[in-house]
Amino acid sequence: MKAESGELLALLTDDEIAALRAAGRPRRWDRGATVMSEGDTSDWVLVLTEGRVKVSSHTSAGTEVVLAVRGPGGLIGEMSAIDGSPRSATVTALEPISGILVSDFPGFLQQHGRIAVLLMRIVTGRLRDSDRKRIEYGAFDTTGRVATRLIELAERYGEQTSAGVRVALPLSQDELAGWTGASREAVSKALRSLRDRGLIETGRRRVTIHDLEGLRKRAR
Repeated sequence: MKAESGELLALLTDDEIAALRAAGRPRRWDRGATVMSEGDTSDWVLVLTEGRVKVSSHTSAGTEVVLAVRGPGGLIGEMSAIDGSPRSATVTALEPISGILVSDFPGFLQQHGRIAVLLMRIVTGRLRDSDRKRIEYGAFDTTGRVATRLIELAERYGEQTSAGVRVALPLSQDELAGWTGASREAVSKALRSLRDRGLIETGRRRVTIHDLEGLRKRAR
């Protein structure tokens, strides 16, 4: 897979990518494998080269909250590696994944100042995205939040077909519920509403968006 626009690997020069590979080692995980666990302490990071992962945490009641989905080129685990605090979330492979595991990431950044500056931009972007999602939770109903997440997936992973934009959905309805801050029942109802409007068509771990502009209007 090609690195996603805006992710770390897409921003690096060929020489910087070579330096990253030289400093790390390749790793693979099967679908469903736990890559990092909330509460662990370590100084290594993972740069995804293939596949997607979910970043999640659990509430005191045991409910899973999906914080993000990361794809090819994404940097995983940088905050704990930099400040030495325990991992703030669990990272799970949504499909078979490959990546470059870099130990002593702070030491690597000290030797590559431009990459450290790029990392600041990425972290800032994630903070802005987190703020935007908090606003969504207060301003949008469940259907609006589901529509917004589907648009995000379409823009990042969508494939244009004669029927519309097809997204191989790596998330179950339970995981999509955790990503939208809603119950599984509410998400199921929201998807049914979007289907009834003719905006989307759903199947097993996939969705086809027939009317992307209409979905954007429903997301507002």
